[in-house]
Amino acid sequence: MKRHMIGVAIAASLFGMGAGAADSGEGSGFDGLTSNLGDLVRLSHAQSRSISPENFTGEKGKGGMSTDGAASRAARDLGQGWKVSPYVVVKPKETFTLAEIEGPGAIQQIWMTPAGNWRFWVIRFYWDGEKTPSIEVPVGDFFASVSGHYAQINSLPVAVNPGSALNSYWIMPFRRSCRVTMENLDDEERSVYYQINYTLTDIPDDAAYLHAQFRRSNPLPFKQDHVLLDGVRGWGHYVGTYVLWGTRSNGWWGEGEIKFFLDGDDRFPTICGTGTEDYFGGSYGFENQKTNRYQEYSSPYSGMPLVIRPDGLYESQQRFSLYRWHITDPVRFEKDLRVTIQSLGWQSGGRYLPLQDDIASVAFWYQREPHAPFPELPPRDELELH
Repeated sequence: MKRHMIGVAIAASLFGMGAGAADSGEGSGFDGLTSNLGDLVRLSHAQSRSISPENFTGEKGKGGMSTDGAASRAARDLGQGWKVSPYVVVKPKETFTLAEIEGPGAIQQIWMTPAGNWRFWVIRFYWDGEKTPSIEVPVGDFFASVSGHYAQINSLPVAVNPGSALNSYWIMPFRRSCRVTMENLDDEERSVYYQINYTLTDIPDDAAYLHAQFRRSNPLPFKQDHVLLDGVRGWGHYVGTYVLWGTRSNGWWGEGEIKFFLDGDDRFPTICGTGTEDYFGGSYGFENQKTNRYQEYSSPYSGMPLVIRPDGLYESQQRFSLYRWHITDPVRFEKDLRVTIQSLGWQSGGRYLPLQDDIASVAFWYQREPHAPFPELPPRDELELH
């Protein structure tokens, strides 16, 4: 099958193509998987499919057939075909399979709105029948969001819209199969509305699999860096960072540097940033010079969409929600990767102060399988924000 280009921006940055390959349209990407307006004029034999509670399997011509879905009582006067099954209910401590897909293909977009505490939902993705997930993240963090604190996000791979709509546009290819699950860690049953849009199509040999891993340091040990990612082995590229940063002291907290240790780097990294706000696309403490307050922002590649400010009563901790997507500048590795970030403030005498903050993070990267084992996800009580 002739493969149409995925688009210069995504294909060249994510899958290592040169400009010539992207321009040629021959073998340069997924057939029918568009990433820019220019791709939309090109015809394709790829097959569009969608999984939701109205069509759990995504089968052709099988949507909207439910007669006993969660909203069957609301549709009792109208019957089949009238929004009988728009959501599912997941019992406490149970895992629900959102999607099982036979490949080859690629997830193109995910929309969902889970009820309850987003830290008590864990989303997992399994590629090609693997036993351990390539993505294992609390659902709010996967969408760069904080439970109980809505903030609109306007970025390329993640969008969060009113009232609690979580959207992912990460391209997620798979060759044989894909399985997506949601685990409810809560003590109560919870509902989740969702839709997973995907295409069935050939996948080129050089297409890698999306991975995402959650970590939390609470508190960060004194004079130690927070580890965003470690133990990665294989060939791939790093494409994004999400951090929820909780400060535990007065004053500025973001002097620390991010470091990428590539392909055998030992004590010193190949890539070293110049400060936390610099890495997330800001400067001079994210401060609005007119208001003398932190300034929220959201842009295609970086943002600080949410600042949680103390309210004078029980909301006592200041937290910052930050994202940085390496869409145009993926960090490439061929053997191994380790990523860390420092927590650094100021003390008397113009000296740096190593901080012991609460840092939760998600690292996003593409790589060839198999992937190295992930560290064990913290239990529910260690995921919860306090």
